[in-house]
Amino acid sequence: RDTGRVKAVAGTALCVALLLGLAVALLGGSFTPALMRALGTPANILDEATAYARIVLLNMPLMFLFLLSTAMLRGVSDTVTPLKALVLSTVLGLVFTPAFILGWAGLPRMGVASGALASVLSTACALLWLGWHLRRRLHPLAPDATLLRHLRIDPRLLATVLRIGVPTGLQMIVISLAELALLSLVNGFGSDATAAYGAVNQIVAYVQFPAISIAITASILGAQAIGAGRSERLGDIARTGLLMNLVLTGALVTVAYLFSRAVIGFFITSAPVLELAQNLLHIMLWSSVIFGMASVLSGVMRASGSVLVPTAISIFCILGVEVPVAVLMSRQIGVQGVWVAYPVAFIAMLLLQSLYYRLVWRRRPIRKLV
Repeated sequence: RDTGRVKAVAGTALCVALLLGLAVALLGGSFTPALMRALGTPANILDEATAYARIVLLNMPLMFLFLLSTAMLRGVSDTVTPLKALVLSTVLGLVFTPAFILGWAGLPRMGVASGALASVLSTACALLWLGWHLRRRLHPLAPDATLLRHLRIDPRLLATVLRIGVPTGLQMIVISLAELALLSLVNGFGSDATAAYGAVNQIVAYVQFPAISIAITASILGAQAIGAGRSERLGDIARTGLLMNLVLTGALVTVAYLFSRAVIGFFITSAPVLELAQNLLHIMLWSSVIFGMASVLSGVMRASGSVLVPTAISIFCILGVEVPVAVLMSRQIGVQGVWVAYPVAFIAMLLLQSLYYRLVWRRRPIRKLV
């Protein structure tokens, strides 16, 4: 209702996100070769890996803006527009990646960098569509002259923005650092393992898309129920989210298992790498359902402002379970051990989130945040 304040908060948040994205792009883009060498990237793929990583890092300003824009839209109870933007970005990514790998329609063959370049283009297109769509609807968050005037850091709003965003931001940083640690382990097994790692992660990201979307939706519906004074609906929202995740993510996992070789073939042409990637995918893909269930419970709890404990659980499972298990198992059974760590961490995450949800969170009084 207070459009001016909405624009002011959005302007401060977007300015912070843009500055952080630019910092990551400039620092990461400048030191990409050194970073790749520090991660133990095999010499025969160092140039390709550096090109891929540099594009990913340079894309951070766009990625930060896209993620924050969709999050703010959900915050004003618009859950449909972010979903459309995510679907558009995902579909375009699925089209652009093989297009650059295979050189469709005269496009240059970009090799390993195809996935990164596809991410840049799909994110940019989704952002452009989002801006056009919001302006056409005269949305309170539409990019107009008023929002541009507020595109600065307001000290009065900065503390609130950071208080809400820092825990989630810290979790994202921990996840990124853990992935770098796992990538360093994988690199030690040679270039085939590194290529398989990239392909498997790309596929898993697409499979986990509905799980993440369901968790976000559950969090928004939970916040709306609390705001309407109907906190008794939270249990139903959690159960519905868990069931939808089981059905939708489970169905996508099943399809990916049935056609795993064909799906991996979109990203890899080398027979040995394809064989390895298929084996690794089979080890961990099923745990995407477990990941989705843990995300739903975390999302519902976050709706009431309980951010610190669900975030702490996620960070513990990443640093205290996933990384140590990956190190130990990779020494025992080779590169497959890295992928064993994902299901173990997701199971631990679901168990701990469930215990906190049932034994602590449900027994607390639920109040509106504002």
